[in-house]
Amino acid sequence: MTTIEKKVVVKNKMGLHARPAALFVQAANKFDSDITVIKDDQEVNGKSIMGILMLAAEKDSIIIINATGKDAQEAVVELEKIAASDDLDNIFRKSASSSLRSAVSRHTIKRR
Repeated sequence: MTTIEKKVVVKNKMGLHARPAALFVQAANKFDSDITVIKDDQEVNGKSIMGILMLAAEKDSIIIINATGKDAQEAVVELEKIAASDDLDNIFRKSASSSLRSAVSRHTIKRR
């Protein structure tokens, strides 16, 4: 089995909050590899929305994406793009499924 690990700086202005975390988890779940994300001394399942949110990964924080499995390389490349993007809300609106967008919208405080 292949294990790939990549250190990534979170660039979204709001960090990995609800929408970007949902996008990250949706992408992670497309892969067969086991995916973990580490921030400071906390390690979580990269396929769990609650896990990603528990990291409280704000802008400019450093996370480590670790994937183990046959598609580990592809998983890390795609997840790095999401974590390092500075416009995840726009990406979310374009790529997340309508049911995921709806679920996140119901649980997110609207900004004015």
